[in-house]
Amino acid sequence: MDATAVQAVFQDKIEQDLKIEPKDPMPDRYRAHLIRQISQHAHSEVIGMQPEGNWITRAPSLRAKQILLAKIQDEGGHGLYLYSTAETLGISREEMIEQLQTGKAKYSNIFNYPALTWADIGAIGWLVDGAAIVNQVALQRTSYGPYARAMFRICKEESFHQRQGYEIMANMMKGTTEQREMAQDAMNRWWWPALMMFGPHDKDSAHSGDAFKWRIKRKTNDELRQKFIDKTVQQAEVIGLTIPDPDLKWNETKQGYDHGEINWEEFKRVINGNGPCNKQRMEHHIRYHEEGAWVREAAAAYHEKFPTD
Repeated sequence: MDATAVQAVFQDKIEQDLKIEPKDPMPDRYRAHLIRQISQHAHSEVIGMQPEGNWITRAPSLRAKQILLAKIQDEGGHGLYLYSTAETLGISREEMIEQLQTGKAKYSNIFNYPALTWADIGAIGWLVDGAAIVNQVALQRTSYGPYARAMFRICKEESFHQRQGYEIMANMMKGTTEQREMAQDAMNRWWWPALMMFGPHDKDSAHSGDAFKWRIKRKTNDELRQKFIDKTVQQAEVIGLTIPDPDLKWNETKQGYDHGEINWEEFKRVINGNGPCNKQRMEHHIRYHEEGAWVREAAAAYHEKFPTD
């Protein structure tokens, strides 16, 4: 099929709100957009294991350690689902990993912030995974079939992560003065990066126009951010945490909260590799990827010898 015919068949399915499947005709730009977005999502899941993995040996109880281990394992699984999804678009996992390690591909900026205390593990689960759920529930209706289907399982597991984080914060707010201060400090440091997770205002986003046209996205960045804020403010009030935004106030007209201005210069700085932990995160990934080369080589050799197993 020539490009005109491909576009016609593809656009007909989009207008009927039908899922695009891997073997369906699709424009090159649609394919490239999905590869960029899905691989970035996969990289974020894998890099996001690092700040939490650092706390496995320091969890305050055996129960907390078991839950954290289960959560980190889930995130590794999410990365594998998403790499597999991207592979249906014709890119190899090796190429995606190379793009990550050379800086050509990005991951969520929030994972370039350090987890300084146990309360940070609570804040990551509650705020970071809570923001991820808002984003990913919307992606259950995305136009690319394999991506939409992956989101159903991922969202179910992310809801467990969000509850795990909220439980940590709630328990700390019932504790000593020092524990309450630790929880509030984590809230203060993670609130604004969590809001940045939804991306810039859509008028400032280079990719939003195509994403809506192709029904990859169904909600704007600001709509999703607003939904997260409205839900999270109420959760914070229940356990006694203060949102670190002096401009936060209820807007009766829109039936939602107004909030202060996000520091987009910080967002750009971290995305461009100048956050607190960018270098550390990538060095860690490269190191263990290289140390694990023998596993990949052994698996490839086994598959070559026993291709039907």
